Amino acid sequence: PYRVWLSEVMLQQTQVATVLVYYERFVGRFPDVGALAAAPLDEVLALWSGLGYYGRARLLHRCAQAVVDEHGGRFPRRAATLATLPGIGRSTAAAIAVFAYGERAAILDGNVQRVLTRALGFGDDLATAAGRRALWAHAESMLPRRGIRAYTQGLMDLGATVCLARRPRCGDCPLAGACVAAAEGRPDAYPVKSRRLQRGRRTSGLLWLVQGDALWLEQRPAQGVWAGLWSLPQADSAQAWQRAATGWPGQGQALPVIEHALTHFDWRLEPLRWTLPARLPAAARRAVEAALPPGRWVARDEALALGLPAPVRRLIDG
Repeated sequence: PYRVWLSEVMLQQTQVATVLVYYERFVGRFPDVGALAAAPLDEVLALWSGLGYYGRARLLHRCAQAVVDEHGGRFPRRAATLATLPGIGRSTAAAIAVFAYGERAAILDGNVQRVLTRALGFGDDLATAAGRRALWAHAESMLPRRGIRAYTQGLMDLGATVCLARRPRCGDCPLAGACVAAAEGRPDAYPVKSRRLQRGRRTSGLLWLVQGDALWLEQRPAQGVWAGLWSLPQADSAQAWQRAATGWPGQGQALPVIEHALTHFDWRLEPLRWTLPARLPAAARRAVEAALPPGRWVARDEALALGLPAPVRRLIDG
């Protein structure tokens, strides 16, 4: 169940090809739930760095600790109990129970939602609780008496490889003859979700402050974007950092803008690299540090071993 759980969490909103490398690395470092529970969160975040959606890593760590502390290091065998653990929702709990224990339970992740709503011509709004309840009822009514693992894997594979969100391969689908959406010729009409979040846009300046082989890092707050990760200090723009650096020793260089896409907004990151002299009086260094957010100097190699956001890692490793 540990490996099933780990793979299910990693595959949430992330493609299989991307997950494979991270999964192998994770299992190599944390071969069981006890090893993961005992690890420092910073180490977990460091291994997760680049996979995105970092809240998953924090919940993964909390869940491992709950399994050890509350269940003696063994995952519960029933989907209903699994769903009480941190970060495990109803569909993920069902997937673990199906593949690890053979429980007859329905899953309803994004891929399976797409398959079922198209096949059934299910037009209820999944942005509403009533719509979601109705689809769950359909999913449960369709469960086979035997072969639950093969059935569940088949649905997941169908959604991931054939019944695609864009350009579905209806000609290759084994359900095409019975699919309402295919018969209507409008698979893009399903699933129905009335609330579509509008993508926003943000701009931030990143200060890459360097002295010798060390750079200044801050740890992000426990909530919000990049929560808990180590990162370069942020301001509203690179110009804001240039103004703050007026009078600092050394020299600055504006670097090419980084365009970074997150779930609900596009982020324009404007890096400013400021290099302090290798030899700097302690008072001058303290004056610079006083203008910075709380953080610490970290050697470059040590920084790359921390949990860093992907664009920050690429920047300092470039």
